[in-house]
Amino acid sequence: MQHFIGTYECKADSKGRIMLPVALKKQLAHNLSDQFVLKRAVFNACLELYPIKEWDAMMEKVNQLNRFNKKNNDFIRRFTAGVRLIEVDSTGRLLIPKDLIVHAGISKETVISSAVNILEIWDKERYEEAISEATIDFGDLAEEVMGDKDGDQLS
Repeated sequence: MQHFIGTYECKADSKGRIMLPVALKKQLAHNLSDQFVLKRAVFNACLELYPIKEWDAMMEKVNQLNRFNKKNNDFIRRFTAGVRLIEVDSTGRLLIPKDLIVHAGISKETVISSAVNILEIWDKERYEEAISEATIDFGDLAEEVMGDKDGDQLS
C-alpha cells in the first residue's frame, strides 16, 4: 500500500484538466502508466482519486457485502455513483469529467490533498472552509481515534 504525502495547490483549465505537481508525480511515478479511479467522496464535497490497486482492494471489501440486504445495495449504488476510470496523460494532466466537477464545485483554483492511500481533489475555497470550519477539537479527536483503550498512543 502506498501512502501519499502533501497538499498541493493546482489550477484546473476550462476543460477540467489539472496538471499534477512535480512532487506528486514523483510519488505516483510507478502508478502513472496505470489507470486511476475517480469518485465522489462519501463525507465531503470533494473527489477521491484511487490508484487502481487501491480501488481493487476497496472493491474486494465491497464485494463481500450481502447484496440481498437493501442497505448494502443502497450503499454500493451510492458509493459507486459517478465512478470513472481515468488516466494521467503524457504531460502529467488528469481530466475530470464535467459531472464530477459540478459535484465537487471545482473552479479554477484546486487543492490535491493526500489522504493516506488516496488523494482528495477539492475546490480550493471549499478545502479552506472544510479545514477552518472543523467544529471539533482536533486534540480530542486525535486522542479518541488514535489512542488505544488505555489512552496510550498506537504504535
